[in-house]
Amino acid sequence: MEKPLIFLAGEIRTPPMSATVRRRAGYLLRTLQLGESLGMPESRPMPNVGRRCHELRVSDDRETWRVIYRPDEDALLIIETFKKKTQKTPVEILRLCRKRLSVYDRL
Repeated sequence: MEKPLIFLAGEIRTPPMSATVRRRAGYLLRTLQLGESLGMPESRPMPNVGRRCHELRVSDDRETWRVIYRPDEDALLIIETFKKKTQKTPVEILRLCRKRLSVYDRL
């Protein structure tokens, strides 16, 4: 069964993403919607954000993008989308993702 996408923040659009990155991200998100799991190099766990959270890794020859997501039983949550500029995920992004999940999980 296909899970709906729920965007808590961010978007998968051209621009700001290149068409190549947008298509690749769309393909990977569709794979996740259909209940399949992804591993490295496309996705890695992000336990510092929360349980079951992951980071989708999508790049082209110019830029690297990240999509923080959590597969729930009834939906695929998109928590944040951002351009990766450093090796480590910025602390403010991690804090923001945890806050969004806290609010969402209380609903």
